[in-house]
Amino acid sequence: MTEKIEPGGRRRGGGRAARIALHQATTGNEAVHGGLAGGRYKPLSTSDIESIHRAALTVLEQTGLADHFPELLDLVLPKGAILNAHDRLCFPRTLMEDVLSKAAREYYVHARGDRAGKDDMHCSAESVYFANSGTAVTTFDAKTKSFRPSDLRDIYDFTRLVDKLDNIHMLGATVLATDVKDDFAHDMNMVYAMLSASQKPACLAFRDRSHIPHAIRMFDLASGGEGSFLKKPSVVFGGCPIVSPLRIGRENMEILIDTATLGLTVDLAVPPQAGATAPATLAGTLVQAVAETLACVAIANLIRPGCPVSFSAWPFITDLRSGSFTGGSGEQALIGAAAVQMGNFYGLPTSVGAGMTDAKLPDAQYGLEKALTFSLAAHAGANRVCEFGGMLGSLMGCSFESMVIDNEAGGMILRSLRGIEVTDETMAVDVIHSCAIDPGHFLGNPHTLSFMNSEFVYPQLMDRERTDTWENEGKVDLLERAHDSAHAILGSHFPNYFAAADAQVREEFPILLGAADMQRMRS
Repeated sequence: MTEKIEPGGRRRGGGRAARIALHQATTGNEAVHGGLAGGRYKPLSTSDIESIHRAALTVLEQTGLADHFPELLDLVLPKGAILNAHDRLCFPRTLMEDVLSKAAREYYVHARGDRAGKDDMHCSAESVYFANSGTAVTTFDAKTKSFRPSDLRDIYDFTRLVDKLDNIHMLGATVLATDVKDDFAHDMNMVYAMLSASQKPACLAFRDRSHIPHAIRMFDLASGGEGSFLKKPSVVFGGCPIVSPLRIGRENMEILIDTATLGLTVDLAVPPQAGATAPATLAGTLVQAVAETLACVAIANLIRPGCPVSFSAWPFITDLRSGSFTGGSGEQALIGAAAVQMGNFYGLPTSVGAGMTDAKLPDAQYGLEKALTFSLAAHAGANRVCEFGGMLGSLMGCSFESMVIDNEAGGMILRSLRGIEVTDETMAVDVIHSCAIDPGHFLGNPHTLSFMNSEFVYPQLMDRERTDTWENEGKVDLLERAHDSAHAILGSHFPNYFAAADAQVREEFPILLGAADMQRMRS
């Protein structure tokens, strides 16, 4: 077969592409998996943790939360919460200590269909998973290097891409359907687009509490029939119930109330921004983030004791020169890891935002910021490292190319989490002796072959070729390789996991995503 050379010198059909195809056929993702243990990175000392804990409890006891509403007060005041002289909802120290002693230490998020069991997530004891989220309002076009408004089709396309990426373990709405204006239609179409495109566990946020029963009906249709979702929940319910500093966001708090009442996993994100909606000092922002997060943990547990809740303190950083959010700074990586460490101190399941690069495309800045924030969050032991795949421009945009790059980065980070297993077999003293004497190398040795796939992660996008090979094969950069990889999936993988239930879904809900459109690339 003659190798095809495209304009610009890029080779197709042979060379490096053929070697990659052969490599993919012979090596899998055997060296890593979701749920590997983190927790080795601890930026806070024991005394630091105790000091932040005491300070956070003081804030909850003396300052408390503003903007409460009657329904919430009726639920928590009889259980020990109080209103202070400033009419703020406060949580006495003894109440918080009691809540924390009884709070759930783990939860499961189940996969559906063929993925059930093997792709379930067990959020406990510093087990690390990579989770998508973000709700960016734009999608990156790699050809024009510009951003366009994201739409409903993008939600389906991003999700079906993630369906094929092993190192992204949880679905999330990476973009908003800006073309769907009605709130109910938006939420139902968002759910439909995601559940049709993948059976991985998911985290979803809703615009109004009244949408939750309708969503559960759709979850049932995706999971096997009426009542099936509540038996093995495959979705956790997100939102931002706190508006920093120390105010309640009613719409998302109402969703927290309903989720807790049902006994489903309460997920949340508490994002005070240092220097803007929180103190400029990292320690001060951390105290406020911990206090705001613990308030949500307390409310959920006062509504339903033992309700599974994520400790989701997501402190953000402000570039005080401009007042803008910066997602890729060293300070962001540091404080995110410290927030995870605080959640681990309480023994609660954790999540944190990471990978929120300020870069506008996958360049050197992108790589530096993503690697730093991803790695520190994972090594701190976040159960869910969120905002994981594809995010660009301080969460304003998402990219198909970035999604596949981040998936590959995830494998490398998971390998660093796994560490080095030290046994007699892996230390290989006898193998060293034998190979050193003859033939003088380890290539082809049975020991080498037996560990080839379990010891190493083999990248598919990162270029490890010689420089002259790279030049001869067209000088293709990472963005080009990622574009080819993403669009190879998007051009061939068109799932609809609702299967026979799809007609019922379309009959009951205002589904805007055409069935025919789900079987072809977008124009």
